[in-house]
Amino acid sequence: MQTDQSVQASQPVKTSRSVQISQAERTSQPARTSRLTRVELQQRPTASMSRRYLVARVGDFSMRLPRRGLIATLGIALAALAGAFAMLLIGDYPMSPAQVFGSLLGVGEDALASYFVTELRLPRAITALAVGAALGLSGGIFQSISNNPLGSPDVIGFTTGSATGALIAIIVIGGGPATTASGALIGGFATAIVVYLLAWRQGLTGTRLVLVGIGTAAVLSGLNSLLITRASLDAAQTAAQWLAGSLNASTSVEAWLVTGCLGVLVPSALVLGRPLRMLTFGDDIAIGAGVATERVRLWLVVIGVCLVSVATAAAGPIAFVALAAPQLAARLSRAEIGLGSSALMGAFLVVASDIVAQRLFAPTQLPVGVVTGALGGIYLIWLLAMQWRRRTA
Repeated sequence: MQTDQSVQASQPVKTSRSVQISQAERTSQPARTSRLTRVELQQRPTASMSRRYLVARVGDFSMRLPRRGLIATLGIALAALAGAFAMLLIGDYPMSPAQVFGSLLGVGEDALASYFVTELRLPRAITALAVGAALGLSGGIFQSISNNPLGSPDVIGFTTGSATGALIAIIVIGGGPATTASGALIGGFATAIVVYLLAWRQGLTGTRLVLVGIGTAAVLSGLNSLLITRASLDAAQTAAQWLAGSLNASTSVEAWLVTGCLGVLVPSALVLGRPLRMLTFGDDIAIGAGVATERVRLWLVVIGVCLVSVATAAAGPIAFVALAAPQLAARLSRAEIGLGSSALMGAFLVVASDIVAQRLFAPTQLPVGVVTGALGGIYLIWLLAMQWRRRTA
C-alpha cells in the first residue's frame, strides 16, 4: 500500500512537471519565431541594399555607390563623349572616323581635314563640354544650397550679372575678348555679393535666396536692355551676338582656359560634396554632424559663381542648362542631386544643343543659346506644372 500510494503521489508531480515543460515549450515557440522573424527582416533589407549599392574599397577607405546612379552617370558621360565626337565628324566638310582619328594623332594625310579638326572643331567640342559641365555643376550647387529646383544661377541673377559686366566692357569700355571675359567675371561676383548680402538674415535660406535673386535678375535685365538701346550700332550688334550665347567663334585659347579653370574648381566642389549633402537636411542636422554651415555655404557660393562666370565669359549666357541639368540627372538616377552627374548632364545638353544649332538650318549656324532657350522654356513650363501638381495632390 505504501508503495502504491507513493506511486500515486509521485504521478501527479510527474504529470505537472510534463505540463510545465510543454507549456514552456509553447511559450518559447513564439519567442523563437519572433526572433527568427526579426533576423529575416534585418537580412532582407541588407540583401536589397546589396543589389542597389556597390561598395568600393581602397585600403581602409570604402565608399557606397548607388548602382542605378552609377549606371546613369556612366551613360550620361558616354553620351556626352559620343556627342563631342559627332561634332568632329559633321559639318560642311564631312569626314570619316578614320580621318578624325588620323587628324587627332597627327598622322592624317588630308591637310584640310586636319585643319578643320584641330583648329576649328576640336576647340569647339572641348569648349562645349567644359562650358556645359561648368553650368551643370553650378546649377547643382545652387539648387542644393537653396533646396529649390528653381535655385539656378540663370534664375537668381548670377548669369544676368555676368552678362551685365560683359556688356559694360563691350559698350562702355569698348574692349576686346579679354576685357569682355574680365567684365563677365567681375559682374558675376558683384551680383553674387549683392544677392548674398540682401538675402542674409542671420543666415541664408533657400526661399529668400531665390526671391532676392529673381528680383536682382529683373533689375539687371532692364539695365542690359538700356545699355543696348543706348549703344552705337556696331557695339549693339556685338553685344546682341554675345548675349545669344554662341560657340561659333570658339578657339583653342578659350577651350584650354575654361578647361584649366575647371581643373581647379571641380575638385574644390567635389571636396565639399558631402557637407553640401548634409546641408540639404537642414542646418540643425548639418551642425550636429559637425558641418560649419555658413562657411561651407559661402565657399560653395564662391565656387558656383566662379563656374557660371567662367562659362559665361567663354560662350556668353547659355540659358536653362544650369536649371535643367541637375534635375534631369537626378530623375535618371532616381536619387538626390549629384554634382558629378549634374556636370556631365550639362556637358551633354550643351553638346547636343550645339549639334542641333549647327545642322538645323545648315549652312547657317544658330547660336547654341537659342536652342537651349527654346528647349529650356518648355522644360520650365513642365517643371512648374509638376510642382503645382505635387502641391495640389
